[in-house]
Amino acid sequence: MELGCSEYESRAYLALLTSHPATAYEVAREAGLPTSKIYQVIGKLEARGMVHTVMEGGKKRHVPIRPEEFIGSQRRRMESTLDSLRSDLARAHRASEVSYIWNVREQRHLMEKAERMARDCRRELLVSIWGTELAILEGALREAAAGGVRIAMVLFSPPDTEAGIGTVFPHPIEDTIYNEKGGRGLTMVADSEEALIGTIANDGSAEGAWSMNAGFVTLAEDYIKHDVYIMKIVSRFDDALIERFGRNYRLLRDIFSDREVRHGNA
Repeated sequence: MELGCSEYESRAYLALLTSHPATAYEVAREAGLPTSKIYQVIGKLEARGMVHTVMEGGKKRHVPIRPEEFIGSQRRRMESTLDSLRSDLARAHRASEVSYIWNVREQRHLMEKAERMARDCRRELLVSIWGTELAILEGALREAAAGGVRIAMVLFSPPDTEAGIGTVFPHPIEDTIYNEKGGRGLTMVADSEEALIGTIANDGSAEGAWSMNAGFVTLAEDYIKHDVYIMKIVSRFDDALIERFGRNYRLLRDIFSDREVRHGNA
């Protein structure tokens, strides 16, 4: 019925799959349909290409197409329709709409948007993600990488997590990061053309935004690149930083102060 068949048409087709060839009366009886409607129903199924009529013993009998053939024809028709729609909508799309920022208010929609971006990406994909969301997007990200897309990923996940997708920069998980964000952050930039920024709470609620606005895209892109730069520095000089700042190392995150915090000093 989701594909456009009425309830009567669906029931008649299922009845024919169970027992065929069959007369119109036999179909009506098997499907529990009124005989006054069955000829109209079968006529519509024939028009859809779902049923063929044959003569057998001087009577018209009806045979359903195989389920595989039915599903295949529906898939081809749907793909053809969507391909045509893609072209038509692209032509109708107004360039000014790229400046809009669309709110995303459900986790499902946020992840669907992220997956679509990964699958449509052509050249470069920047990602800042937590392990929970990576598990959902892993397939799409691997597909993008296999297709030649360069991927840089900041991964908020335990140290033993190995994504194996593009170039991964593990980010240490600290309570301060989670608390500052109010949840797990997800940021994605595709081909420097579109960006998605969102936050997912532990209860599954989510809030985010997607846009092709140049300023929005640049903001998200710079955020991820900045984290990559910091992770490169930390991975190479972490021991030296700990030696220099000791227990005050964490105070480097204080963005409202630029004082020199040396080891042992308050």
